[in-house]
Formats: sequence, structure tokens, C-alpha cells
Amino acid sequence: MSTLVDDELWEAIADPTRRRLLDSLIVDGDANASALTTGVTISRQAVMKHLDVLERVGLVAGRRAGREVRYRVQPARLTEATQALASVADRWDRRLAAIKRLAEAAERADAEPDD
Repeated sequence: MSTLVDDELWEAIADPTRRRLLDSLIVDGDANASALTTGVTISRQAVMKHLDVLERVGLVAGRRAGREVRYRVQPARLTEATQALASVADRWDRRLAAIKRLAEAAERADAEPDD
């Protein structure tokens, strides 16, 4: 994924309401915007705006079913997002391990008696 795509993805899932909507779709399967308002304290219009953001970054897709639009998670994109997050976590683990080694080396140097 490119940096721009990553930024848009992280921005999309940074919002707790969008994460709740995404979680609902993952657990319950596809749903329309009205059904997704259950359990959130926002209007149907606000839910629609959040779904638009999730759809723009490819995490969900809407399909018309009669007069309503049903949304579902896009598994391939969710897998990409999961892999990207795992990559970020791995980079931070390596950075933190390096910082820990530096701190331990500094602590040992401070503990050594001066001649």
C-alpha cells in the first residue's frame, strides 16, 4: 500500500464510530444503514457518512437490494489492512527493542565505577 492509501485507511479506522460499524458488519454480516444505527448514538445520516468513508477506503462495499443499500465488509481489503497494521507493529517492536538496548547499555555504563 502506498503512504497515501495507508493514511486514508488509518484515518478511516481511527474514528471509534467507524470501528464499531465495521465490527458490526464483521460480526453480523451485511446490513443496511438503518440496522447499523442500533447500538450507536448517531443518526442514520451520520451512519451513512461513516459508511461512505469506509467504502471510499475499500473496507466495505454497498450493493443495492431493492430500495435499500446493504453494506458488507470487503475481506481482501480488511486482510490488507490487518497486514499493514502487523507491519507497523513489527517496525515499532524493532524500534522499541533498539531503544531498550540503548537504555540498558547506558545504565550499565553509568553503573561502572569510574577509575
